[in-house]
Amino acid sequence: MGYHRLMLIGYARVSTDDQDLRGQVERLTTHGCARTFQEKISGAHADRPELRQLMEHLRSGDVIVVCRLDRLARSTRDLLGIAETLKKQDVGIRSLAEPWADTTSPAGVMVLTVFAGIAEFERALIRERTGSGRTAAMRRGVQFGRPSKRTNEKTTLALLLLGEGKSVPQVAKTLGIHYATLYRWMAKTATSTTSDSEIANLH
Repeated sequence: MGYHRLMLIGYARVSTDDQDLRGQVERLTTHGCARTFQEKISGAHADRPELRQLMEHLRSGDVIVVCRLDRLARSTRDLLGIAETLKKQDVGIRSLAEPWADTTSPAGVMVLTVFAGIAEFERALIRERTGSGRTAAMRRGVQFGRPSKRTNEKTTLALLLLGEGKSVPQVAKTLGIHYATLYRWMAKTATSTTSDSEIANLH
C-alpha cells in the first residue's frame, strides 16, 4: 500500500455494558493510536454505531488498530470483507495480539490472501454439498419451492444437511423455505425425534 500519511486509529469493543473498555483503550493508546472508537455491543450485532463512525472517519493512509481481530470482525469471512473494503480506501488493519494480521506489511497481505483463498474453497465445498443434497432429495421425490406443509422427507434432509455442518440459512435456501420456517420445523422435530446433539447443531 502507498500510504500518504500514517494515522493509527483504535477500535475497542466489549460485548456487554458491564465489561470495561479501559484495558483495550490503554493498550491502543500506548501503541500510538491518536483516537480510539469505543463500542459496547455484541460482535454478532449487525449494527455497530461506533464501527460505522470509524469507517466514515477513515482517510487514505490510516491504519485501524485492534487488540484482537475478534474485536473487529465476527468471522473470517467478515474480516476478509472488512479488509477488502479498507484496501479500496487505502486503509490498513493491525492487530496487537496477532502480529501476522498487519495489512500494512507484505507478510500480512499474503496471509489475508491465503485466508481469502481458503474461504472461497470452503464456499465452493458448501455449494457442491448443498447441490448434491438437493439432487439426492429430488431423486427421492422431494419437491422444492415454497412448501405448503412440512414433510418427513424434507425434515430428514434438513437434519442431514445440518449434520454436515451447513448453516440454517443455507439449508433453508436449499429447501426453498424461510429460515424461520426451518427453525419451527426443527423445534417440532426436537420434541419427538431429535437428540440433544442435533438440537445443539441448530444454533
